[in-house]
Amino acid sequence: MTTASLSERQWVKSSYSNNGGSCVEWAPHTASTTGLVPVRDSKNTTGPALNLRADVFSTFVTGIKAGDFGTV
Repeated sequence: MTTASLSERQWVKSSYSNNGGSCVEWAPHTASTTGLVPVRDSKNTTGPALNLRADVFSTFVTGIKAGDFGTV
């Protein structure tokens, strides 16, 4: 499987990220071609990205919206 490099992906900042520095970015367009959703820390754009299966990412987002993970 060939995937785009981190710099070639179209990253989107999560609407749940606040301006306090707790920012998460994801690359939604990658899921349609690879089945994986890359997720990274927007403060470290050259750092690693987690590649989550699309169904796992969906479950994760549902949990965030439901408040299952609490706040920090």
